[in-house]
Amino acid sequence: MSASTLPPQKQLTTMIGHPVAENPIDQMFDAVFAHYGLHWQFWKSDVASEAQVGAAIGGIRALGFAGACITVPYKVALIPFLDEIDADVKAIGAANYMTIRDGRLTGHNNDGKGVVKAIQKVTNLKDKRVVMLGAGGAGRAMAVELAWAGASQLTLITRRESQGIEVAQTVTKASGVSCAWQPWAGEVQIPEGTQILMNATHLGCAPEREAVPVNWRTVTPGTTVVDVITNPRITPFLQAAQEHGCPIVDGVEMLVQLAMQIFEEWTGIPPDEVIFQQAVAKALGE
Repeated sequence: MSASTLPPQKQLTTMIGHPVAENPIDQMFDAVFAHYGLHWQFWKSDVASEAQVGAAIGGIRALGFAGACITVPYKVALIPFLDEIDADVKAIGAANYMTIRDGRLTGHNNDGKGVVKAIQKVTNLKDKRVVMLGAGGAGRAMAVELAWAGASQLTLITRRESQGIEVAQTVTKASGVSCAWQPWAGEVQIPEGTQILMNATHLGCAPEREAVPVNWRTVTPGTTVVDVITNPRITPFLQAAQEHGCPIVDGVEMLVQLAMQIFEEWTGIPPDEVIFQQAVAKALGE
């Protein structure tokens, strides 16, 4: 085979995090790349500890990857290893993907933008009172974006007081919207008047599928309930919400919304949502 007839070199993309096995993002992106005739491939990379994040970023740089996603628990820890960060990352303090151009790694965050678009398919965010369970890298991005999208008040319920207070202060500083912290102790009591309730923790993820310990008697039927978990689509948290008479927003919808934006940033191709929805449904065996 002559050099002129060799297939083009694959453009490699990845996601780093821990754990990553149950996330359908690789199958979704590979199906989308194939649909558009792109010689691209997506790899999930399990980075076992924060001590290895710098080496992982170095590998992405050295191997010439075309782009990378970042998932829990490294959305904050990787920032010092990037060449640049955009205005959203500066405001939020976390990144969930990077673009790579001319060898320079730029961090971006559209976690919140994905969840805002997903929620807006079900309910209006303007003037809503939001309660979020957890405030890690994804949670802090979502809290800021929900405030920017018009939420009138946020409450963060976390086990770690220092984290909850720091993220609440970040939200208020970035948006001017009131954001309070409430301790997570035992069965979670949801504040009266909550209109949107979101799980931003890993509880419910396959294979364990743990229940989120919410006292559903404190949740008003009709409250919009949101989960960031992508596998399974209907988590124990969302199943309990449906049984309680609450409309739901699943994490797969959020994944689709943010993945479309990342795809366009990486490839320059305007995405077709139908293709993404079909790809992720197939990845989940639906």
